[in-house]
Amino acid sequence: MPRRPLHVTGAPEGPLLTALAALRDKLHVPAGFPPEVLAAADEAAAHPVLPAEDATDIPFFTIDPPGSLDLDQAMHLSRQGTGYRVRYAIADVAAFVVPGGPLDKEAHQRVLTLYFPDLRVPLHPPVLSEGAASLLPGQTRPAAVWTIDLDASGRTIAVDVRRALVRSQARFDYEHVQRQIDDGRAEEPVLLLKTIGLLREQVEIDRGGISLRVPEQEIVEHDHTYELTYRAPLAADGWNAQLSLLTGMAAAELMLAHGTGILRTQVPRPGKLEELHNTANALHIDWPQHMSYAERVRSLDPAEPRNAAFLRACTGLMGRADYTAFRDGHLPANPVHASVAAPYAHCTAPLRRLADRYATEICLAAVAGVEPPEWVLAGLDAVPDRMKAGGERAGDIDGKCVDLVEAAVLKDRVGEIFDGVVVKQGNPPTTGTVQLASPAVVGAVTGITKDNVGQRLPVRLTRADMQVPTVSFALA
Repeated sequence: MPRRPLHVTGAPEGPLLTALAALRDKLHVPAGFPPEVLAAADEAAAHPVLPAEDATDIPFFTIDPPGSLDLDQAMHLSRQGTGYRVRYAIADVAAFVVPGGPLDKEAHQRVLTLYFPDLRVPLHPPVLSEGAASLLPGQTRPAAVWTIDLDASGRTIAVDVRRALVRSQARFDYEHVQRQIDDGRAEEPVLLLKTIGLLREQVEIDRGGISLRVPEQEIVEHDHTYELTYRAPLAADGWNAQLSLLTGMAAAELMLAHGTGILRTQVPRPGKLEELHNTANALHIDWPQHMSYAERVRSLDPAEPRNAAFLRACTGLMGRADYTAFRDGHLPANPVHASVAAPYAHCTAPLRRLADRYATEICLAAVAGVEPPEWVLAGLDAVPDRMKAGGERAGDIDGKCVDLVEAAVLKDRVGEIFDGVVVKQGNPPTTGTVQLASPAVVGAVTGITKDNVGQRLPVRLTRADMQVPTVSFALA
């Protein structure tokens, strides 16, 4: 499920930032790393295991949000006959992490980088994730370098991955890349991001996949009151995401052919589509019954605030994705990820996800025609459960952060009446969930009946508590 990114700025002593710090304490989120982990990270940063192959002559570049230092991926795009060649370098975390050592044990406990509206809690110590392992410009780094050849229509015709030293030549952000492409000033490796991205988007449509352009939600503070705004993703965000999807699908196919691997799988969530239609109604978005979910999503401009709110609601449509490990040729019965509409694996963000390190090692072994390292085989079966627990924790944090932000936005408006639509009924049946049109907030509602579901009704805000946090309404 795509993340619903939230971002907040303001004075550290402001109510929302103070409440976020208290939430981290309540959830026992680690504030730092144990001394032995930091010592191991310093040692690893000074003495990584470097590959023999040298690819520093390839002018890789990175595209990330401004200020990002944990750079997992670098790319180089070129023409190859009538088609294209995608080189995608992924940070080689295994070059720094000793199996069974302090860094490895800590990563297995944390599983994921955790994201809060005001900061992130990294999977690995910053000396690695923002330093020695990050694909920072002008720095020689060990990487797993994917080479994926595409035909003229953007479909994959050849895949290779191997370890090599790389040196990124430039660090771009999405706005810079978008502007360079739109103005016609981009050099060909950057300009091809649009060409290949558009081709891959069409390939996605053809296979029945759907990518959500989930807007970033910005919380703006005005004298301790808060307003919700949205930053719509640029086209360049989507083109860049297509390269990650391309690599993840290539990894899945390699592992399935090899007979050992770990996939990201997903089964559609029943009953969610009706709720989503109700959400569209609440936000005054026209969704004719004959129009498919994919058609409706692709046609929406995420720069429109009501569309942005709807797209954020869509992140829960397909339900939670799982990790599925397999080995020795015993392939999973259903290897498909429903949103991708193809087998898919997480392998492009090892600085931020534990499973990616395992997938990368298996893919490297598959291409080399050898068995994966013993530590991979020994730990593989436990990874899905660890990732599930970590994902549930991250989802719980994400939900609590949304609740906290919505409580902050409405904290001074208790007693007011809002226009809303009941999107689903709860248990007991007199309770449910209501979606407001403005502000685009979702909250619990009481005093309803089954007949109220899907109806536009006035609701009174009865509670907006930043301490719990919660927002609740009653039928007015």
